[in-house]
This record gives sequence, structure tokens and C-alpha cells, in this order.
Amino acid sequence: MGLIRTVSDPLLSAPVARLLPMRRSFSLLFGSLLSLTLVVGVMVAGASPSWAYPFYAQQNYASPREATGKIVCANCHLAKKATHVEVPQAVFPDTVFKAVVEIPYDTSVQQVSGGGTPTGLNVGAVVMLPDGFRLAPQERLSDELKEETAGIYYTQYSDDQPNILLVGPLPGDQHREIVFPILSPDPATDSTIHFGKYQLHVGGNRGRGQVTPTGEKTNNGVFTAPAAGKVSAITAADDGSSVVEISGADGTSVSETVPAGPTLIVAVGDEVAAGAPLTNDPNVGGFGQLDAEVVLQDPVRIYGMLAFFAAVALAQIMLVLKKRQVEKVQAAEGIV
Repeated sequence: MGLIRTVSDPLLSAPVARLLPMRRSFSLLFGSLLSLTLVVGVMVAGASPSWAYPFYAQQNYASPREATGKIVCANCHLAKKATHVEVPQAVFPDTVFKAVVEIPYDTSVQQVSGGGTPTGLNVGAVVMLPDGFRLAPQERLSDELKEETAGIYYTQYSDDQPNILLVGPLPGDQHREIVFPILSPDPATDSTIHFGKYQLHVGGNRGRGQVTPTGEKTNNGVFTAPAAGKVSAITAADDGSSVVEISGADGTSVSETVPAGPTLIVAVGDEVAAGAPLTNDPNVGGFGQLDAEVVLQDPVRIYGMLAFFAAVALAQIMLVLKKRQVEKVQAAEGIV
């Protein structure tokens, strides 16, 4: 209203008056976008500790499998746990099959969260398929497979590696078995694919890691004494962490900060050696990997094998009939 009053030219009053609602609309739109951005930012920031870890490997490694054969997830998840996988022995070209990754663990235990409180374990899996194999499209899935994969989000390791699939983290009490629907390649349409035996590399994880990709410890591991000496003081902070001070025999003093989560197993006055544990080990999870094999089978070979079996069976039947005929002739001539 003040701006309209200051306009003295009546020819300019109408255009300026029309601009005001536009400016108010832009202001409202900008305010809405800003609010949405803040909400999304808060949600992402709050969720990042739980869903971000599969992307650590993608950001730091061109391939999830090192030259030694170790899957890079083991660099942060130091404990070893069993992982199993079920795949068919052989598959036909352009066929959907499933690889079932089993991640067993005791569901009665809880891990330490990033804030130091007990929480349930999450699980995740990585499947490195042979070249040409890829995630089956949704329209190719059977009703059974759709039900088994409901609620599971699959991502490929990189844009140029559709044969490497990641899943997780997912609630472990609901997904101790993760089903990967796989589409086999067809040599008839891809000249680089050949019939034969192929190898899969599978990794399964449960729980948080002990080391971050930058090499820092998480609160889900053992904290040790940086030097030998006597525990001179333990100072507790408001956030649940503690600072353990150790005085050496030479008069030097070092300290180790223990975040919320691990339980201290030392007290003031205790003598500790360098590298001795100051806390318990709160980790209840771990990572495991294994290899599996699948044969891309040529249907013509199966048809040939069936024809061979049929020919052998027919030959056996003809031999038996011929033997019976000979026996009848011999019996009629009195030879037998």
C-alpha cells in the first residue's frame, strides 16, 4: 500500500499494483521452497548415520573387491561372521532366477548406536554378478518374487557396473534373508557372453563397523591404552563420553577419549600396558563373504542329453526284446 501511494503517475500505478501480488507470490514460493529444503536437510542429516555406510565403499573404491579377493566392506567391519548364499546350479539364457543371501545372527542381542544407546542390528549385502548378469526388471518378476522382494531397494555399485548390486541397511530382524532377482544374459543377443560356468562374489554384513573410511574409530569397538602407565583420572562428560588419563613412569601423561557406548573396564589407579583394552567390545555384528558358481546352460545341450538318454533307453528295450525273440526261436527248435 505504501508503494502505491508514492506513485504519482497514474499510468504507472496500475502496473506497479499488478507487480505487488506477483512479488507476494514469489515471496510465498521462495518461503515454501526454503522450508522444504530445511525439512529435507534435517531428514537427510538425521538419517545419514543409518543409511550412508553402503555408499562409503562407492565413494572410495572403484570396485568393491580388491585384487586379493577381499570385499572392501571388511575394511570397516572388522569382525568375521558367517554368510551363506543359495543360487541354482544352472540357468538358461534370458531367465530370471534368484540368489538368496542368508545373514544369520542372534536377534536377541543389540548393538551400540552412534549415540551410545542399544539398538537393533541392520543388515546389508553385496552381490558381484558376472558380466552380463543384472538385476531383473520388475515386469519380469513372478508374483512370488515380487512378494519376496517387497520393501527391498536395490542399487548398482556404479553407473557402468550394473552387475554389482547393493542392498541395505535393512532391519535385521526382518531381513536375515535377502533375495536378489537376477536376469541371466543371452548369448544369442550378446556376442561377448558365452555358455559355461561363472563365478559370483557375495558379501553379507550385520551391525555397524568399527572403523570409518577415514580411519577413525567408531564407538562400536574396543578402545585401548595409547601408552603404558597408571590410570590417573577418568573424567565423564555430559554426552556420555569419558576421558581416561594415563600417567607414564617418566612423568608424561596421555589421554584417550572413549565415546558413549563402550563400557570402561579400568578404574583410577589401575596399571595398564600399551595397547591394553580400556573398554569392553560392544560389537555384536560382523561381515562375511564367499564365492558361488552358476552355469549358463545352453538349452540345445539339454535337448541333446535328453535325446541321448532316450536313445540309450530305446536301445536297451530293443536288446531285451531281441533276446526274448531269440529265446523263443531256440525253444521252438529244441536247442534250449
